[in-house]
Amino acid sequence: MIIEAKKIRVRKELKTLQKLDSDFVVKYSFAWIEAMHLYIQMEYCSQTLTAVLKDKRQVFDKQPTDAMNIYEYFISCEIFRELLECVQYLHGLNPPIIHRDIKPDNIMILLNGNNNRFLKLGDFGLAVEHNRASQSHTRGAGTPQYMAPEVGLYRNYDIKADIYSVGIIGLKLFEVNTMLA
Repeated sequence: MIIEAKKIRVRKELKTLQKLDSDFVVKYSFAWIEAMHLYIQMEYCSQTLTAVLKDKRQVFDKQPTDAMNIYEYFISCEIFRELLECVQYLHGLNPPIIHRDIKPDNIMILLNGNNNRFLKLGDFGLAVEHNRASQSHTRGAGTPQYMAPEVGLYRNYDIKADIYSVGIIGLKLFEVNTMLA
């Protein structure tokens, strides 16, 4: 039963990936099964936003209490803008797609960006199509640290749950200390 549920989830992710041929998401090439393991070949992205956030302080040679300099602020703004465009792409589809697991690990960075884009969304294993008129979601899905409260409480949610996740990433990107707010 568990294996069958996993197969269904994987097929659903592959179906979603095939639909999303865009500069805003990691490109899917093909998939195959070998020795009972599924392999998915996708566009190569050398970094994630997690690595950038981890290295940012060292790159800009700053202490935890130092404010952002103008260069770090500009780069953070560009990263955030590209992330917003990626999410806008998903939510603008017909039907919209709720990613449900937007977090730094799933934000991929290309070193050689196309069309001056360097960010792409990846990992669509929890993504769902959202029919605005009749569908509501209540399943808790995603990473707790980035999960909207309504998702964690198994209440109805929609594409706004992704926006909450983006907001949490913004707090980290711009080093907002929520303890002072």
